[in-house]
Amino acid sequence: MDSLNGKAGKTMIDSHGRKIDYMRISITDRCNLRCQYCMPEELPSIGHTEILRFEEILEICRHAVSLGITKFKVTGGEPLVRKGCLSFLRSLKTMPGVEQVTITTNGVLLKSCLSQLEDIGIDGINISLDTLNPEIYEKMTRRNEFSQVWDAIVATQASKIRTKINCVLLKGINDHEFFDLIHLARDYQLDVRFIEIMPIGYGKGFEGFDKKDLLEKIAEKYPDYQVEHRVHGNGPASYVNIPGFKGCVGFIDAIHGKFCDQCNRIRLTSDGILKLCLYYENGIDLKKYLRSEASSEEILAAMQKTIMKKPLEHQFHLTAKEGSEELKNMSQIGG
Repeated sequence: MDSLNGKAGKTMIDSHGRKIDYMRISITDRCNLRCQYCMPEELPSIGHTEILRFEEILEICRHAVSLGITKFKVTGGEPLVRKGCLSFLRSLKTMPGVEQVTITTNGVLLKSCLSQLEDIGIDGINISLDTLNPEIYEKMTRRNEFSQVWDAIVATQASKIRTKINCVLLKGINDHEFFDLIHLARDYQLDVRFIEIMPIGYGKGFEGFDKKDLLEKIAEKYPDYQVEHRVHGNGPASYVNIPGFKGCVGFIDAIHGKFCDQCNRIRLTSDGILKLCLYYENGIDLKKYLRSEASSEEILAAMQKTIMKKPLEHQFHLTAKEGSEELKNMSQIGG
């Protein structure tokens, strides 16, 4: 079928038998925060001419849809700092064959965008928030923006948009707030998810928690919690339901709870690299194809060939072979 008509043409099965139907798109490496484990103050931004234009991203998405990839997560950096983000989301959401579009944001600019996101029909918002203490927030993010983020979270409760809070719990920094954070799911219609710190870039300098650690804490206080079997999204999170809570508590346990056999995703970086796994540096530079004389058929074939090389699993638990592991920081990859 014509890859540019935006209609899903097949089911994409990789060489390990996994259905690939989900793409994370980083539209910028820029961010209005400087979280310690993610983005240092001095990290240089990718030049404007090297960042994919929205028209180029949409062309890649049309090819992806024709391969059977119909669910998209838009990330950054911070996606809402890029001018035109909302128009791009609308175009992606209305693209024929696209089933779902969600966004991950730090929430600083979210409140002013909520009505437009609701009008676009965005399918979900993930808000990154690691602490409920404004002083710790400023220490972790190097910015004094907690009140804006909190106001945005409160505002989501009046919207119809499914909302999740993403937390990275770090030993000696914010781990004493664990129950304060999960109580957001008690008091509000949202899920709270704890993401195990990834040993990428500056994340290597911090010690976090895995699902087993956190479930033991929950069991002490809420021994009647139950495993949640309802599907909450496209990613690998597992959830528990605590009686009396309005939402659920989830875990993304990439290191100690390796879920590579279920991985359904690929990633597109802001400068055009189609990336197959967070661990590995390899991928394909689609920008070179888009800005050359390559035909639509050639671009589609290159994407399909690359996806078939998606590795069986990450190797974060091992010492990587030099030249194979990802050396960029998380903000440059798009998580």
